[in-house]
Amino acid sequence: MNDFLEKLRQTISHYGKKIWTWFLAKSRRYQLWRWLVVIFLASFLCMSIYLTFVAKTSNVKGLKNALEQATEIYDKNDQKAGYLYAQKGTWTSIDDISPNVIDAVLSTEDRNFYKEYGFSVKGIARASLMHLKNKLTGGNAVTGGGSTLTQQLVKNAFLSQEQTLSRKAKEIFIAMQVENTYSKKEILAMYLNHAYFGNGVWGVGDAAKRYFGTTASQLTVPQAATLAGMLTSPNAYNPADHPEASKKRRDVVLSLMEDNNKLTAAQTKEYQATPMVTNNTYTYNSGYKYPYYFDAVISEAINRYGLSESDIMNRGYKIYTSLDQNYQTTFQEDFANDYLFPDNAANGARAQGASVALDPKTGGVAAVVGGRSGTHVFRGYNRGTQLVRSPGSTIKPLAVYAPALNKGYHYDSELPDELKAYGTNKYTPHNWNNVYGGDLPMYKALAESKNTSAVWLLNKIGVKTGFDSVEKFGITLDPSDENLSLALGGLKKGVSPYQIASAYTAFANDGVRYDPHFITKIVDASGKTIVDNTEVDSTRVLSAKNANEMTSMLIDVYTMGTGTNAKPAGYTIAGKTGSTQGNGVDPMAADTDHWYVGYTPDVVVATWVGYDSSKDSIEDAGNRGGASLFKTQMEGILPYTKENKFEVKSASTMAAENSADDDSDESWWDKIKNAGQEGTSDWKQTADSWLQKGKDALNSLFGN
Repeated sequence: MNDFLEKLRQTISHYGKKIWTWFLAKSRRYQLWRWLVVIFLASFLCMSIYLTFVAKTSNVKGLKNALEQATEIYDKNDQKAGYLYAQKGTWTSIDDISPNVIDAVLSTEDRNFYKEYGFSVKGIARASLMHLKNKLTGGNAVTGGGSTLTQQLVKNAFLSQEQTLSRKAKEIFIAMQVENTYSKKEILAMYLNHAYFGNGVWGVGDAAKRYFGTTASQLTVPQAATLAGMLTSPNAYNPADHPEASKKRRDVVLSLMEDNNKLTAAQTKEYQATPMVTNNTYTYNSGYKYPYYFDAVISEAINRYGLSESDIMNRGYKIYTSLDQNYQTTFQEDFANDYLFPDNAANGARAQGASVALDPKTGGVAAVVGGRSGTHVFRGYNRGTQLVRSPGSTIKPLAVYAPALNKGYHYDSELPDELKAYGTNKYTPHNWNNVYGGDLPMYKALAESKNTSAVWLLNKIGVKTGFDSVEKFGITLDPSDENLSLALGGLKKGVSPYQIASAYTAFANDGVRYDPHFITKIVDASGKTIVDNTEVDSTRVLSAKNANEMTSMLIDVYTMGTGTNAKPAGYTIAGKTGSTQGNGVDPMAADTDHWYVGYTPDVVVATWVGYDSSKDSIEDAGNRGGASLFKTQMEGILPYTKENKFEVKSASTMAAENSADDDSDESWWDKIKNAGQEGTSDWKQTADSWLQKGKDALNSLFGN
């Protein structure tokens, strides 16, 4: 075996020498070394250009402003409504930080801070050797070391925590850019205010209060050494939770301060003998005043404008929104009132709810609550924007009655109310009370939420027409929703209060729907506008005439129909109620969801009440099934609106006025209209449709 290994070694050595000789000969002939040098230099140049670009585009100039101030949220009147931050504490000026802290931190973290230009050559060499060692032993990451104080600031402020060579290279170039932009004093202030000290505390000012009950300017040498020692591992060395480990680490820092000539040997010995005494006087003042609204703002900034949560929370932005603080406060107070909600389910499940208020003139969300008081989790489930439930009868105006008006029907057109099967599958809609009264006018069928009439009418105008209408109102449907159950809210996915409220803004705004939104503008810490949503896209969903006619019918919902118990005292509102049943088939089954949508010319509100599990039902909840909540909400916010009135009367009022006229005075057009609705001919509907198209064309040219 030994002979074999010796022969193998000799063979490898023999051919290795031949290959090396061949390589040297070829390199002299083709000047390979020169080409290798050229390739290396070109690669280095390209890498330097790239890293310089990264450094120049990192908004280093705005770093100090971003760290100094919290991200602030402003309402529709540009009044401050709150603020948000995560990795940020109370900013403390460098002049208000004890010199003991500076001596301790520099002795521990970066003794050559004032001599370096953002990076340390020795540190880089040390980190490179560590990286090479890891490569040889199978690792692939830099294990630490080599970072100056400026680099640590850059890593925390601009980069991820991954420890790779590419991140290290970016860190160095950005650190040099920071050194170009700020003085050493400013860099030190940013570092100390952006450092983490465990227990959710950021910045030396808050850390001084959290652990020693004092200000940053009054920190003693042992206290300063304790905080400096925490920088390497804030959780392991914090004196409140780990006093022994913290004291040992503090004593190490004191020794380093002696080595750095900041303490004498006698002082070091004296301070190391000092007992570890903590005192917590820190109080966290949350600016997260409107949690569900602020959650939605953050989500919109991320999903629509591409910002990261970290940037939003820590970059000191000013975010301007459509928030109405009066509305939002009212909503939050109402959702804290247990008497406005159903009792817990038999299995103990707590009833839930959600509400959204929109400005129909802009599409801006004025208020949102996504759950009962005490259930909010930061950026958790927001039922106001994320709920997916069948809208029940609230979809009827969108899928049936609005497109019917476009087809030439009118508020007083006669519709049948009879139990009837449709299609080969014998789809048979039932009314909620299983009562059928024969023919009735459209406005009454809508106010009393007649399922039979809605399905009959959708079948008459065409399911595709109703499907397209719902999508035009801004609600995206699944292809499988194109069937007659669409008239009753039978959707595959369902909707949220945010979506249904946005759809109804078209009725409140003369047929025009603006894209719903929370954010109107975002300004960064340097004053630059990075998001401008002040000009919102809009879509004409239906003519002003038909929007007003829909409003006249929807007023009756709250005056004589299914919403009478939810009508706010002293106000006229329009809208629609809706409910869904647990099994989706039996109309007499217990309700699982209750919806209330109401609006004036100034505001649209959509409210949902139910349980998170559709297996639980709102059994015998009465007014506590949502009516009282919605009524209380509307009575709370309507006094804060401009209290504009509808320009139309209710459909029932108009019908009563028309019926007072003598039949002999009936116009020839009314006779034709009535004749057409008796089913003798469909030509009248076609004529009305062409007439309406002509009116819409004129309206688009000359206005309404």
